[in-house]
Amino acid sequence: EMRRGGSGGGSGRGRTITATPRQLESLIRLSESLARMKYSDVVTRENVQEAVRLMKVATQAAATDPRTGRIDMDMITTGRSTAERELEENLAASLKELLVERRGNRLGVSEIRRQLSEILNAQVQQEDLVDILKVMDADGLVQFNERAQTVFVRAGVVG
Repeated sequence: EMRRGGSGGGSGRGRTITATPRQLESLIRLSESLARMKYSDVVTRENVQEAVRLMKVATQAAATDPRTGRIDMDMITTGRSTAERELEENLAASLKELLVERRGNRLGVSEIRRQLSEILNAQVQQEDLVDILKVMDADGLVQFNERAQTVFVRAGVVG
């Protein structure tokens, strides 16, 4: 049932969600625990059904993207939703394009944020921009001074 339930309903839109061996082992342990709670050495169909229900509720709660309200298994596997990851990738690509034209210059983070917000036609969050700048700094593409909130664009930035 768990393997069939993750097929995306035939719409072809979502990623397939299947039951992993770890999840199946968890179902066995949950079913056995439910039987033991009733002082039984035998696992009943009701124990298994309750274990499946508990697993579904736990998975749904952990995998629900708070932005979209949809179940997104990336929330479980990576800790970030697909929408967050795609937004970050889009922001990083747009930032690189913006910085290519400004090689050798020092820019303020607030100015970069303003320009990116105009390009993307959406408000860019300060913490999202800072996170990407830190990665670019670690990659040697920019020199990011977090204290002064400035960025020096190195010659190695390629769009």
